[in-house]
Amino acid sequence: MTMVNPSSNGASALASFSNSNGNGKIASPLLASTPTEEAIHAWLVEQLSQRLELESQDIDPDEDLTEYGLDSVEAVNLSGELETFLGRRLPPTLLWDYPTLSALAEYLGNAPADIASAMSPHRPSAVDLDEIPEEHYTFELSPEYQELQGRLQQLEQSGLGNPFFQPQSGIVNNTTQIDGRELINFATYNYVGMSGDPAVSKAAVNAISQYGTSVSASRLISGEKPLHRELEQEIASFIGTEDAIVLVGGHATNVTTISHLFGTGDLIVYDGLSHNSILQGCQQSGASLLTFPHNDWNALEALLADRRQNYRRVLIVIEGVYSTDGDIPDLPRFIELKKRYQTYLMVDEAHSIGVLGATGRGISEYFGINPADVDLWMGTLSKSLASCGGYIAGSKAIVDYLKYTAPGFVFSVGISPPNAAATLAAIRTLKAEPERVARLRDRSRLFLTLAQEQDLNTGTSYDSPVIPIIVGDDLKSVQLSRQLFVRGINVPFMIYPSVPKGSARLRFFITCDHTEAQIRKTVAILSEEVAKLNQPDSSAVA
Repeated sequence: MTMVNPSSNGASALASFSNSNGNGKIASPLLASTPTEEAIHAWLVEQLSQRLELESQDIDPDEDLTEYGLDSVEAVNLSGELETFLGRRLPPTLLWDYPTLSALAEYLGNAPADIASAMSPHRPSAVDLDEIPEEHYTFELSPEYQELQGRLQQLEQSGLGNPFFQPQSGIVNNTTQIDGRELINFATYNYVGMSGDPAVSKAAVNAISQYGTSVSASRLISGEKPLHRELEQEIASFIGTEDAIVLVGGHATNVTTISHLFGTGDLIVYDGLSHNSILQGCQQSGASLLTFPHNDWNALEALLADRRQNYRRVLIVIEGVYSTDGDIPDLPRFIELKKRYQTYLMVDEAHSIGVLGATGRGISEYFGINPADVDLWMGTLSKSLASCGGYIAGSKAIVDYLKYTAPGFVFSVGISPPNAAATLAAIRTLKAEPERVARLRDRSRLFLTLAQEQDLNTGTSYDSPVIPIIVGDDLKSVQLSRQLFVRGINVPFMIYPSVPKGSARLRFFITCDHTEAQIRKTVAILSEEVAKLNQPDSSAVA
């Protein structure tokens, strides 16, 4: 896995570090004094040699850490070990801000002085404004924007055009309309066909007639509608928890919940393939962070056995169905670890609610476990539930606390009436028509079986409607997506940094409304185009 620079601001991380609990320390056993720069340098060399199985004399202290092949899992874990060695909190972007051993050791050996200087009330000396580069205050000239433009130009020059933001007409389900053409569609997570369902659409229209298009206020103050509690109680009943809270965005639900419930003195341990919303919540929390290899509960146990005692609260975060690989974690194993090491457990069900289990109640139904064994059930309303927003389901205590204190809820408008009503109708329709889930499962298995019979690389996907076709090369994945589009099939590609380097893919979302004929036709065309792509002259673009 490639080390990717987090988007959180380094200065903000430093400020969070310096103010963590008044002295930059974590609630764990601390060293009596800060190690010297030389001691830190020696420790880093030893750690790197052990992790990469290199001799210490072969490590160049001025070489960028990424050149040694240090992946993101190891980078986060090294940062966590470093916190224990130093006995204090560190900025989450540390290994990206100081990418060589020399720079890192120098910073850490002098960090207290640097922090004191940064917090000094003295005004800085006068600056010659003529010396400030224009790219520092004109965004069009910024390196970030220039890099984006360079990537888009590469796509244009490849002859494939810009594949992003293509408008699609009408209701998007197993088919879609693009530029007047109808295509078989695998680019939607309308898994059980609720978006566009007459009953769901009617409920949204009725809600607009009764309440308007917005509640126009935070629910805490004056934006509460009867629909809101009705929906939250329906979600809690569907999942099997005491209560639930609904927020206006799925991504924001993870960021708000994780960053609000956990902080300094806590530890968050998350899967190496976690969604961006989980990573953002972790980085904004101020907690210590560790990641474990994808779905590897054995590695997680080793981390917990070594570190649990050093922290106040510990949160384990996993997903119900992983959105780029389509695989499922062994939830009972993670619950066992949660109980043994007395941690919290959060499951992101964005792609598993409405999908897994006999009636679509998610991964708890799939494994037959008690929903109360998971502390935080997160889900989005935009996939199986035909709306927009997110929810947290769990104990009444957690939900009450979030409703009165979580910034992403308290300082945000309540979910709109049509969105709330659409979700409510979708859940009730799914309860009345569980055959949709069975049909989705059958269609997904058919696609996966046919693809594997054609020796297509489907990765680790199983028992889910998310099925990748891994081609490896970024450009080839773009070309394959384009050739399928030409032949009447709409499916998105995923390239680095959305997936690790060398694992570019097409990602197929199956719905219950895909027909057997559509699936068989798609796999046959897909197999033909992959074979063409792998021919020596495949660089030619039609």
